[in-house]
Amino acid sequence: MSMKGLEFGIEQFRITEEPFYQEVNGEIDLFTVGAKNKIPVMLKGPTGCGKTRFVQHMAHRLNRPLITVACHEDLTASDLIGRYLLKGEETVWVDGPLTLG
Repeated sequence: MSMKGLEFGIEQFRITEEPFYQEVNGEIDLFTVGAKNKIPVMLKGPTGCGKTRFVQHMAHRLNRPLITVACHEDLTASDLIGRYLLKGEETVWVDGPLTLG
């Protein structure tokens, strides 16, 4: 991390240990094909059904970093994109998760 720009390397978001995931219906192959062809994937389901665990598993499997965002009703664009912050007498830009990704 550089204190000058408060920059973080994307490598810190790489998952080093494989998360357990039990495939249900061929979703691993579908996601793999989508990732290789740069096709966006939307995961939808109720809380606790395994969406996050699946994405963690696939990030590890595809050796890709994963940045997660906890969404809430007070979430702002600055929370996602980034913002300027005062650091001593300097104003520095701090990237948000979308900018890092």
